[in-house]
Amino acid sequence: MAGVFCLGIATLDYVYSVETMPTRGEKYRSKGLVVVGGGCAGNASVAIARLGSRCWLATRLADDLTGDKIAADLAAEGVETAFARRVAGLRSPVSAILVDAEGERMVISYSDPDMPVATDWLPQRLPEGAGAVLADTRWGEGALAALALARSAGLPGVLDADRKPPHPDLVGMASHVAFSQQALRELSGEDDPRLGLQKVSRDATTWLAVTLGKEGVLFVEDGTIAHIPAFKVETVDTLGAGDVWHGAFALGLAEGQGERQAIRFASAAAAIKCTRFGGRAGAPTRPEIEAFLEANR
Repeated sequence: MAGVFCLGIATLDYVYSVETMPTRGEKYRSKGLVVVGGGCAGNASVAIARLGSRCWLATRLADDLTGDKIAADLAAEGVETAFARRVAGLRSPVSAILVDAEGERMVISYSDPDMPVATDWLPQRLPEGAGAVLADTRWGEGALAALALARSAGLPGVLDADRKPPHPDLVGMASHVAFSQQALRELSGEDDPRLGLQKVSRDATTWLAVTLGKEGVLFVEDGTIAHIPAFKVETVDTLGAGDVWHGAFALGLAEGQGERQAIRFASAAAAIKCTRFGGRAGAPTRPEIEAFLEANR
């Protein structure tokens, strides 16, 4: 079974369950708390590992207790962390996250601004068994290097563009780009995601999509905008759902699935995650996805 080489951010998340989002500078009480690993690439790599495939994560962490916890949690999930760089004297990424009764989340994150951007420590070729690359936008230089490895190997290179890509060559270097609605709006200047996708795709050779949460996925197919709706579930927590989607989508491509099949596979993974509180703690296993897809044929 093909694996996925991931590159990007891994964090430690403090996830608080609240009835409603705070609107004033007062004291509020949380109904629940989960301390769990997070981050776009961190969550995606765990999702891939839970689906029974190999996953390598290249990420930048400080040589601190938080970094120890992040790395240990990833390893416990089966993610291979030999490419995690530890930097002395800095602080590892952390987030404080509020999840309300509707499952929506508010994220306050911190990443050390002094984290080195150099890519000279990254591998010169992909690990044996890697069938795709997945990169997020938190470290543009690293994402560009990882996607270049995928291109040179003739493998899918997926960009999780949940923010506007920080490097002008990132979209073109990837074989597949899935935007968040916010990132697509920032890049295209269009509020309507269909118009935004049309605008960005005019001169693009890269496969492009935008994920819209409960509204499903829009993507470019044969020069037109196609749509695959999301699965309807009882939403408990949307935190990490997009990351799980990207991990499952990249894995689907690595395994030889076509884009439509990979979207449906990824959307099932994200839907199941949304029914569970605690960020990536709710990422499903492959048997769970298979049973879910069978029940939603």
